[in-house]
Amino acid sequence: MTTFLRRNALVPLAAVILVLAAACGSSGSGKPAATGPGGSTSAKLPATTLKGSGSSFQDPFDEEVFRDFTTDAQPNVTVNYNPAGSGQGQTDLEGQLVDFAGSDSLVVPGDVTKFKGGAFLYIPIVSAPITISYNLSGVTKLTLSAATIAKIFSTKITKWDASEIAADNPGVTLPSTSITVVHRSDGSGTTNNFTTYLTQAAASDWTLGSGKTVNWASSTIGAAKNAGVAGKIKSTDGAIGYVDFADATLAQLSVASVKNSAGTAVPPTLAGATAAMAAATVTADVTVSPMNASGPDAYPITSPTYIIVYAKQTSHAQGTALKALLEYVLDAGQSKAEALNFAALPPALLAKAKAQVDKIVVP
Repeated sequence: MTTFLRRNALVPLAAVILVLAAACGSSGSGKPAATGPGGSTSAKLPATTLKGSGSSFQDPFDEEVFRDFTTDAQPNVTVNYNPAGSGQGQTDLEGQLVDFAGSDSLVVPGDVTKFKGGAFLYIPIVSAPITISYNLSGVTKLTLSAATIAKIFSTKITKWDASEIAADNPGVTLPSTSITVVHRSDGSGTTNNFTTYLTQAAASDWTLGSGKTVNWASSTIGAAKNAGVAGKIKSTDGAIGYVDFADATLAQLSVASVKNSAGTAVPPTLAGATAAMAAATVTADVTVSPMNASGPDAYPITSPTYIIVYAKQTSHAQGTALKALLEYVLDAGQSKAEALNFAALPPALLAKAKAQVDKIVVP
């Protein structure tokens, strides 16, 4: 029997819990199970529970793919994932409270030595646009430049008919409605990526810095997780915020096209995210920053998302199940990405992600 708690469109779950029953026998060989076609492990693993926490950005992908892994590939494995935000996921992995962390941001250098389990690995899994979502009566099409976005979110622009917005949208009738900025209230990889984009693309207009949290103006509104921000925007006329593509799509929010570094106004699409990822440089630790990527088709606010794991596992059962899960995510999971509103990894990056999984040492 499998019990599965689905996400509400606008209210994030405290946890996504996949419960499985009826353990099949272990091979007892002491070796990781072989991987078969479609990313499924050919031998059924014994009853094992994996715990993860972190990114709400990747949660719509995780929810479905983790469920399919436990249903189709490993029915004796339980995967519990709490989409509490990238910052919380990193903190939980740091303290060895979970087996893996979902994160859209990298661990800051000063925190690397705090991780009790030693060296860790970044496993990129998918990418997606960070949308500029808005709720403005009578306006169904909107284009924004990086400088205008920076001024809006730092509250230098407070009315929708401001000259900067009008200049980005010739021929569009804009109301004098006050702008309500909505942002993440929790430590967020989405915030980190969004603010990183602004520091790169509009440095002279964005003065709040970058990070999982920033000091937002008191006139702005905070909400927990991407779904929480989406909900606030949907219920507030004049609101604008940054929301992951999957949650913006689920909430049926209006989204702006964003002018990229080539000067092209690009809507947030999976094709635009793929173009940005393909144009970005992959570093030695297999991380990549496609923010403000070059190329006429690149959506400039594209976020990769990662699963972070310890390189040396301390449990044979946990480590074997974790590797099986990651193999499934990077194989069968990639074919499910588009239907879940995520972009699969480009082939070269996917090969490097799989090589990262091979580096995990299981006792």
